[in-house]
Amino acid sequence: MDYLLVAVVALCVSGLTMYSGFGLGTLLMPVFALFFPVEVAVAATAVVHGANNVLKVSLLGRKADRSLVLRFGIPALAAAVLGALALGWVVHFEEIARWQLGGRTAVVTPLKLVMGALMFLFAMFELLPRLRALKFDRKYLTLGGVLSGFFGGFSGHQGALRSAFLVKTGVSTEAFVGTSAVIGFMVDAMRIVVYAATYLAVGKASPIAADQWPLIVTGVLAAFAGILLGKRFLHKVTMGAVQTLTGVLLLVIAFALGSGLI
Repeated sequence: MDYLLVAVVALCVSGLTMYSGFGLGTLLMPVFALFFPVEVAVAATAVVHGANNVLKVSLLGRKADRSLVLRFGIPALAAAVLGALALGWVVHFEEIARWQLGGRTAVVTPLKLVMGALMFLFAMFELLPRLRALKFDRKYLTLGGVLSGFFGGFSGHQGALRSAFLVKTGVSTEAFVGTSAVIGFMVDAMRIVVYAATYLAVGKASPIAADQWPLIVTGVLAAFAGILLGKRFLHKVTMGAVQTLTGVLLLVIAFALGSGLI
């Protein structure tokens, strides 16, 4: 059941977000959190998200706008380091509450509360028309890179902010997808390196155990299939439909994480 759930989510979301530029990490991380600790779920999502962007780069990377990659991507890369380090700091905080629901014990930790709050915030950006339509001028690209990179490193929530800033630049759809993929890959690569280095610094070989890799590989392969299907069949899906579905699911997941149920 766990493999099926991860595969279906990765396949569908990867396909639907081929053109929106966001959503895979946002929705896949909570699914991994059903089976892994939250910090491991973030690292696992980074692997799937990074592999996903590698395929996107191979397909459309040549269409990327180099000036946007430099102006937005370099600040994002630096901020991703800070975000990943912040995650390593927060994860060591002790639990703050514990409660029972039927036979299930819900554990509330600072990390889960922060993740839940971030998901609630990003859900509002998908559901509220005023926030959904929010776009930013080119002069704010550096700021956008910093914000997107930091949240990418901390929780994997980089795509929505990146799209909000890049969509205003007036580039073609292919250039938008290519640019987003290149920047996303840069941030993913950087945060994976920082996650690994953080674990090595405290005497652990990897944040991901050997028996957790099969589920992650399942997500990678399903996301690849989603990209190929999305490139061929799903480009007519409206952005509004993707945003609404993403927002509703985020609200549910935000409550489940913040309350300690997952």
